[in-house]
Amino acid sequence: MLSRKVVVITGGAGLIGQEFVKAVVENNGTAVIADINSTIGLEVKDRLQNELNSESVDFVKLDITSKESLKALIKNLDEKYLTIDALVNNAYPRNNQYGRHFFDVEYDDFTENLGLHLGGYFVTSQQFLKFFKEQGHGNIINISSIYGVVAPKFEIYENTEMSTPVEYAAIKAGLIHLTKYMAKYCKGLNIRVNTLSAGGIFDDQPEAFLMSYERECLNKGMLDKSDLRGTLTYLLSDMSKYVNGQNIIVDDGFTL
Repeated sequence: MLSRKVVVITGGAGLIGQEFVKAVVENNGTAVIADINSTIGLEVKDRLQNELNSESVDFVKLDITSKESLKALIKNLDEKYLTIDALVNNAYPRNNQYGRHFFDVEYDDFTENLGLHLGGYFVTSQQFLKFFKEQGHGNIINISSIYGVVAPKFEIYENTEMSTPVEYAAIKAGLIHLTKYMAKYCKGLNIRVNTLSAGGIFDDQPEAFLMSYERECLNKGMLDKSDLRGTLTYLLSDMSKYVNGQNIIVDDGFTL
């Protein structure tokens, strides 16, 4: 489905990013891991090349908040592959104060985290859209969340130390509308921009939380990291070439 397509995945060395890399390569595309951590990024590249028995996994260091870093990556990949077909905005940057409860969040930390994450997705998209416009085609997929769609269900965190950071909700909601803005702004340019909003992904969360979360869903409950691969592949492929400006929710009915 993705034959000869070159797909850049920011945060590609992470939990979900690695699954996206697998989805691209298993559909005969080339996946470029774009990550700020070179050590981890190169380790993941080598491991996935061996696991997938494919050379179609690449790595380029990237700071999504830096225009210079973005321009260098785009130039490098354009020269190497002669095309960049899609960008998956999947990175999850945050400062070390991220995740505090609402009344403990400081203004500076709130704005810094919005700048890193939402601002990072903006500037990354901006630079890729400039390239896509000159190239004559392109595709952007922003990874958002169920908590960009509905208010947090705080009751599912009872009896745990977990919560949903207020920055996260603001960022993910903003991404959904940023998607619509960019899709409309690029009218007539043969560029698509869509959002994939994911439900909770299993990552060894406390049992009390998992049980409470499952009660809000329809069949499975917490998703496996691989459960997003099919939707991502669809959005990257020509099967969705007239899907534009949309938010596709994959959450086993959590948001109902």
